[in-house]
Amino acid sequence: MRIRFDRDACVGHNRCHLLAPTLFDVDDEGYAVPLVEGDVPADLEAAARLAADNCPEFAITLED
Repeated sequence: MRIRFDRDACVGHNRCHLLAPTLFDVDDEGYAVPLVEGDVPADLEAAARLAADNCPEFAITLED
């Protein structure tokens, strides 16, 4: 699984960071920043789904 993040769609709710802090951080402007490039480790796939499902702007999508 890979995370696709649309920075232009992100408005800074930061739910992803709250729900999956090992996968997302917040930049100096308050927008999310993915921390994992490439494949998401298997033990973090549930957290990735939770972050994607809770993004109100649909800025996070997952690719299998």
